Amino acid sequence: MEAEGSYVQDDPHVKLMMAGSTLRKVKSRSWKKQRHFRLLEDGLTIWYKSRWAGKGHSTFSVMDVEAVREGHQSEVMLSIAEEFPAELCFTLVFHGRQGNLDLVADSPEEAQAWIQGVRKLIHKAQTMDEQERQDQWVRDWFQKADKNKDGKMNFKEVKKLLKMMNVEMNEDNALHLFTMADKCESGSLEIEQFVHFYQMLTQRDEVWKVFQDYSGDGERLTLEELETFLRLEQGEGDQSSQHAQQLIQRYEPSESAVKESSMSLEGFQMYLCSQEGSIFNPALLELHQDMNQPLSHYFISSSHNTYLLEDQLRGLSSLEAYIQALKRGCRCVEVDCWDGSDGEPIVYHGHTLTSKILFRDIISTLKEYAFKVSDFPVIVSLENHCGVEQQTVMARHLRHILGEMLLTAPLDGQIPLMLPSPQELRGKILLKAKKLGGLETHLDETLTDEVSDEDEMANGDAESPSAEDLPAETTNKKSKLSRELSDLVVYCKSVHFHGFEHARSQAKCYEMSSFSESKAKKLAKDAGSEFVRCNARQLCRTYPSGLRTDSSNYNPQDMWNVGCQIVALNFQTAGLEMDLNDGRFRQNGCCGYVLKPDFMRDADSRFSPDRPEDRPGYKPARLSIQVISAQQLPKVNQKEGSIVDPLVRVEIYGVPQDQTREETSHINNNGFNPVWNETLNFVVHSPELALVRFVVEDHDKTSRNDFIGQFTLPFTCIQPGYRHIHLLSKDGTAIPPSSVFVNVSVSELT
Repeated sequence: MEAEGSYVQDDPHVKLMMAGSTLRKVKSRSWKKQRHFRLLEDGLTIWYKSRWAGKGHSTFSVMDVEAVREGHQSEVMLSIAEEFPAELCFTLVFHGRQGNLDLVADSPEEAQAWIQGVRKLIHKAQTMDEQERQDQWVRDWFQKADKNKDGKMNFKEVKKLLKMMNVEMNEDNALHLFTMADKCESGSLEIEQFVHFYQMLTQRDEVWKVFQDYSGDGERLTLEELETFLRLEQGEGDQSSQHAQQLIQRYEPSESAVKESSMSLEGFQMYLCSQEGSIFNPALLELHQDMNQPLSHYFISSSHNTYLLEDQLRGLSSLEAYIQALKRGCRCVEVDCWDGSDGEPIVYHGHTLTSKILFRDIISTLKEYAFKVSDFPVIVSLENHCGVEQQTVMARHLRHILGEMLLTAPLDGQIPLMLPSPQELRGKILLKAKKLGGLETHLDETLTDEVSDEDEMANGDAESPSAEDLPAETTNKKSKLSRELSDLVVYCKSVHFHGFEHARSQAKCYEMSSFSESKAKKLAKDAGSEFVRCNARQLCRTYPSGLRTDSSNYNPQDMWNVGCQIVALNFQTAGLEMDLNDGRFRQNGCCGYVLKPDFMRDADSRFSPDRPEDRPGYKPARLSIQVISAQQLPKVNQKEGSIVDPLVRVEIYGVPQDQTREETSHINNNGFNPVWNETLNFVVHSPELALVRFVVEDHDKTSRNDFIGQFTLPFTCIQPGYRHIHLLSKDGTAIPPSSVFVNVSVSELT
């Protein structure tokens, strides 16, 4: 394959990027500094430095960039709009939680060159096949290690580079491969020779052994042999014949092998490393579930304190936080509203030092970004601390800005007996808030526009001094509610929870309650099956304790176990809990809605998470995972000479009986190609609810292990057979080419 840069050498935009430009990097209205930016020869790395920084510089990869926004399309850019015209401004938006990079060019032509150039490079990076990605990764390392930029490396430099790449290997073997790759016998390798050297280095014995088990001649797999492998090992049954032919067409690099309908070892390894060879069944990544059931029958990806990028005491409130949550598939966002000093409602974490943003700007952001990732409805959970006057301003902003997007009346004009479906509500934004009366009553003008602020408070608990538990001022005070705002609440009327008996006999399907994490856990413990039945008919929202001022999270699985749909998490905080949320909602097109298991959708369900064996149709499963090897794990400690000692842990999250973990032993000094061949066995009592999390850590006998990478997926999305698990960073972003190779077996427990 040609070097990545050569593909774009002739593009005028990319040529300008490679020549370099002086751009203003903008962090705020008062922080605007010139930096020299240029695209490096690999065509993927952008390098920049200050004129005064001496040798110091920074770099980032185009692969880390998700999108380029033109003009004043970030809060920072809007703040300098009067100083710099839109045609000079652009914003690089990164994957994960990394902040934006706001830049101003000297001319519209220069801005367009960078905007179009970066977009072309992103497109190229996204369309690379597995082998191209692998080769590019190797090239990136070569560029980093080639200090004098002469495009060559001798054996001593190669040894140093291998150590940087987490490779500890026998020096004689490395020298032998180096000599084979050095075709010119010059004593050094150029970049393409180094890629070849690395390919020889990374030939994997464990994949070769699987290949040999099915290959008659040890050189290739015939179509029939590949079919047999797919049927016996990958669990593909009758479809293996057609699929085998497709895999050869897709992954076999040798044209002669394709003509003969056979697959080489190289093609076999490319298939195993592809998405089709992944542990996550690719068919279930697509939108495939029935989206015509009532809203209460789905788990809904939900954010808490959506406006915050950091902690709840002095963190930054930002429109970008809403954009980031929505692009992760979030379908329920929170807006915490307070009276602004100039008549415009503001949003922030009340009684704290968090910064403030305008309510109307959030609604404008929702209008633009609500349906970019998913068409299914967005619920706006309104925490209303405003007086009547500014509530009316909020109502007018909602109507004026959102227009037809805002749902303002029942879909068919009828009083619902059950909630509408996500399909029926496509493209709609729903307001969750308090409401005067119900959908059934046309309120008489003589009725007072008041609701008791005890509604939300009584569902909280003493340990949670959050806005959701406490009224704006004093307990049991009657707070006025704007009729205009109240009228916008249709299917998500916030009410006080009066117990499961009341919910069963009196509550309307469009009424819903919110619970702090400890209140929800107590209800789940005391009356799990009743909670499940209640959640089959009505929506319910749970949220983190107000004591979590660091914006930490609770385990969402405890809430999903009793059918809670809107399990609100601090999306801004990476960690186990967000890994579980990302894992749950990775299926079904990442649309933010996942259909609950059938036994949680029945209003007469007898399911209790504490006794899963009591439900009709109980079918426990046996899960066996042979952890074979790992590939090219990232270094945790960048100190020279430091190499990881990896172990793999498999964790199950589900009903209480299913919560368990097992781990392999650790391998000393090998992050490059550690081999375990250890089998971990599990019994899963409620596979329909369970999540499986694979974690790789760097073992440390004197302190806590360091995190290397993880991947989480629903049990029901696992593909059996020989599979790769493509690891994600703590932030949930891909870290190619790091992976774990496993052999998975799933069977019914008999």
